Amino acid sequence: MSELKLSVGVILPCCCHFFFDKMSQIRQFQKAIKIMSSTTLLITHPDCLGHETPPGHPEQIARLEVVLEELKRLPVAFLSAPLAQEADLLRLHPQQYLDALRAASPEHGNAALDADTHLSAGSLKAAYRAAGGVLLAVDQVLSGAAQNAFVATRPPGHHAETAKAMGFCLFGNAALGAKYALDRYGLQRVAVVDFDVHHGNGTQDLLWEEPRALFVSTHQMPLWPGSGAPDEKGAFDNIINLPLAPETDGQAMRALYRQTVLPHLRAFQPDLLIISAGFDAHSSDPLAQLNWRVEDFAWLTQELCALAAELCQGRVVSVLEGGYDLPALAASAKAHVEKLLEATK
Repeated sequence: MSELKLSVGVILPCCCHFFFDKMSQIRQFQKAIKIMSSTTLLITHPDCLGHETPPGHPEQIARLEVVLEELKRLPVAFLSAPLAQEADLLRLHPQQYLDALRAASPEHGNAALDADTHLSAGSLKAAYRAAGGVLLAVDQVLSGAAQNAFVATRPPGHHAETAKAMGFCLFGNAALGAKYALDRYGLQRVAVVDFDVHHGNGTQDLLWEEPRALFVSTHQMPLWPGSGAPDEKGAFDNIINLPLAPETDGQAMRALYRQTVLPHLRAFQPDLLIISAGFDAHSSDPLAQLNWRVEDFAWLTQELCALAAELCQGRVVSVLEGGYDLPALAASAKAHVEKLLEATK
């Protein structure tokens, strides 16, 4: 009996330390989950700074740097973007396309895929992180670990078509997120709203024959890439293109969203809302001629979050697309994330 007491006396403190250490870890984990679920996730990765474009190229490393510099001051929860699994990319991009990108990727310097789209040694890893970040955001939001998320990565994605890189983009990140949510989680409907100033031709191409997805794009026309006319409606009338004339201001944009975009989304009743958040409709952007301001992006984000709260439990995944005036990009992205944060309260 005395030996038993001694054994217990020796072992019990060790067990207690183990027990309380585990309980402490569980409490910390529960606290972290509670914090994440009551704030906005910011998903990014340093590898996305390794995508190097030629000097003077508008899609430059500094874009992500200025966005992260602004967002680090906000009470967001940071997560690291993983590398996308090839199987998830293959949901929309064929194997021969992935192989062609690998074959074109240089060990040093820069390789041009077209006049606008370039690869450096770090570009593919950055692109895999960008796609993986969106998939992680979908996981976190649909699991309830977070209400919404902003994926701050590069290269952007909404111009990448099924088997064609273009417009600075390699993989269709937003479309991949929608397809992943539909297939992996069995959602019935996912909506993608794209307010980048350039038409999301890649997202349109990738979701053209997906009846469970609604793609809504507001964009300047005429403007590169030249697609996005109202008669481009998708195989199942699941594409809505709403071109804006040059010099369209924020008030006209707000009227269009109130009268057309929001009613279409409400009629579609999505289970998840994905935003292709390009900030190049800002009046200072050098690549287009719309006249939106920071407060317009804030208003638009607020309206989309309010609609998501009404339709799909506030579940929003937002993905960084364009924006090429650095101060305007930083300020607009900050206003966007501030409204995402407000929506979690």
